[in-house]
Amino acid sequence: MASTTIPTARDPTRYDYSSSTGSPERNVQDELENDFFQQSANDSSTSIVDDGKETEDEDLKQFEDMKVSPTAYLPPELLFAIFGRLASPQDLQSCVFVCKSWARCAVELLWIRPYISKFKSLESLAKTIQMEQPSFPYASLIKRLNLTTLTETLNDGTVLALAACNRLERLTLTNCAQVTDTSIMRVLENNPKLLALDLSGLIDVTDLSMNVIAHNCKRLQGLNITECKKTTDASMVAVAAHCTHLKRLKLNECDQITNESVMAFTKYCPNLLELDLHKVNKITNQAVLDIFWKLSHLRELRLGHCDLLTDAAFTGIPNRPYESLRILDLTNCDKLTDDSVEHIVEIAPRLRNLVLAKCRLITDRAVTAITKLTKNLHYLHLGHCTQLTDQAIAQLIRSCNRIRYIDLACCQRLTDRSITQLATLPKLRRIGLVKCSNITDRSLMALVHSSRSHPCALERVHLSYCTNLTVDFNEHQRAVFCVFSGPGVAKLRNHLNHLSHTNGNLAPDQAYYDDREEQDTPLVDEEDDEDEEEEIQEE
Repeated sequence: MASTTIPTARDPTRYDYSSSTGSPERNVQDELENDFFQQSANDSSTSIVDDGKETEDEDLKQFEDMKVSPTAYLPPELLFAIFGRLASPQDLQSCVFVCKSWARCAVELLWIRPYISKFKSLESLAKTIQMEQPSFPYASLIKRLNLTTLTETLNDGTVLALAACNRLERLTLTNCAQVTDTSIMRVLENNPKLLALDLSGLIDVTDLSMNVIAHNCKRLQGLNITECKKTTDASMVAVAAHCTHLKRLKLNECDQITNESVMAFTKYCPNLLELDLHKVNKITNQAVLDIFWKLSHLRELRLGHCDLLTDAAFTGIPNRPYESLRILDLTNCDKLTDDSVEHIVEIAPRLRNLVLAKCRLITDRAVTAITKLTKNLHYLHLGHCTQLTDQAIAQLIRSCNRIRYIDLACCQRLTDRSITQLATLPKLRRIGLVKCSNITDRSLMALVHSSRSHPCALERVHLSYCTNLTVDFNEHQRAVFCVFSGPGVAKLRNHLNHLSHTNGNLAPDQAYYDDREEQDTPLVDEEDDEDEEEEIQEE
């Protein structure tokens, strides 16, 4: 009598968690055999009588009659797709107890982006990933980590415990001001596959961390170091030279950054799509010209409060189309004139958002140029552009009838004529008219007027300090339209963000940064497609 040895469960170390899809590899046939023997009545051994043909036939028939669930044939990729549609973590936890293949997929989905809302949750996670013999390689499963809900309690000691993670792709530490280079460097050294990093508000982070990013995180696509004021050109040039896959870069309020850093990024990172230089006060015309000469695919550019810029920064831009540019913010670039606006519109005909707030030198001539954007223009901020008149606004409305948001705060030359025409915009959602002291009740009535053919679509109207308005609001209306300000508003925002995370909405880092497959996605977004469809229908 011969005996056969029963196949044992597969060694967990044989599963490869390093595949590009994040799915473990497995042998389907091995899984089926394991399931069969686990269902057998005697799972210690199986005897086959060599000299008894009838017994052998019966055993073979019994083997063939065993029914294997169709789900056993599903590859991990399909299980991931199915489990990813489950509404709650509790459902995924239930899947863990079905079988080994389900457990592997469910555990990976549960751990790929753990939600941490309390410090105790972080402590528990840190202890788990540091276990000597865990049931699953938890530290290697975590790919996205967002700790913005722990801004007041997070410090270097707790962040150091996360250095055990070695497959992080996204790390968000927004406003965790107690975190310094000591812990950041350790985490970065152990995660060379990092794609997105948000260190905004970490005021004690210095060039030491930036140099680790440069030499260890060469796959980085998104970097946000807003308010990291201790970083200098020395480290930023190194980041630019080594992290050549960067697509999104935020250097807001890094006031030691100069033209040298900006020009290094334009040289080594030609695929940049978004560049935010808000309040990087030391950059000059030379940096802006370099941006436009070398970053032909740029989608968003923010230069607010870069007060050294003059017309030469824009009139010298090469005369070629920048079809991808959608957002341009020039807030408080108060040396710019109509000449800059005319050239910008000429080279970027598909601009959707244009911010010229506090550019006090621009006149009606600039608005006339903006009308060439026609149906592409959705968002326009002209606050504090005090030289604008009704004639310019009337011309704007005739040409750009898809405006959703317009701000004309402190444009005190405007009268009811402008506002009544703005009220005819079919897609207008928000309008700012703060300190437009010449408008009267006639403007207000035009804005709220609604009919079957033209229903009122307004969501928000700012009318503070419009002294000629005489409409008397009752107590209920005052309560509804009241505007709140102060530190309590910031706390309420944080609380609402916390609730949105709890309900499973996208985390801020996921909304901002794209996955590695981003290179396959088109530059034109859904709103552009929608507008193109509307144009076809109109034709």
